[in-house]
Amino acid sequence: MFDKIKADIKSVKERDPAVKSSMEVFFLYPSFKAVRAYRRAHKWYMKKHYFIARWISQRSLRKTGIEIHPGAVIGKGLFIDHGSGVVIGETTEIGDNCTIYQGVTLGGTGKDTGKRHPTLGNNVMVGAGARVLGPIKIGDNSKIAANAVVLTEVPPNCTAVGVPARVVKRNGVRVPRFDLDQIHFPDPVSQELCSMSAHIDRLEKQLDEYEHKN
Repeated sequence: MFDKIKADIKSVKERDPAVKSSMEVFFLYPSFKAVRAYRRAHKWYMKKHYFIARWISQRSLRKTGIEIHPGAVIGKGLFIDHGSGVVIGETTEIGDNCTIYQGVTLGGTGKDTGKRHPTLGNNVMVGAGARVLGPIKIGDNSKIAANAVVLTEVPPNCTAVGVPARVVKRNGVRVPRFDLDQIHFPDPVSQELCSMSAHIDRLEKQLDEYEHKN
């Protein structure tokens, strides 16, 4: 447990340029406090002391705004940046050195039993506001763009964007018109509006041609 706490502090210092010291992370970062509380709660959960485990996790939720179910399995080096609104479900599995931004949900669809929540591999990044839902696997080193809704498996070394999310980069090969960052990716609503506008233009031209003929 202490090795994981050290790894958690190290991950924050490496990935957040605003950090000045380990003491700052330990005492002032709500995301670190949430992960630390999760590790305590998880120990009780594994001993089948479910009430104590949930009491610890709910107390942490009230203090940090981050909800991590004590039944989740989380590796070392998890960095939750900012963290407000993050939800991690009971059967979620998270590998080592993952990064999760604010507003992320690692949740269920309501259609599954048993394993209901996603599995994240090592070195996975999930952008702000993203939703990863169901017992799906996000492969090692993959990235989920901000506000994406992921409902199907994402292979290793990929980037997924959109609603529903689709892979736009795999093993270093970028699909044209897409970018890797969390900002420059297509808006599905805008795309649909553009498609409708083009369709209306075609109908208007056909109507004009019909009127001229008659």
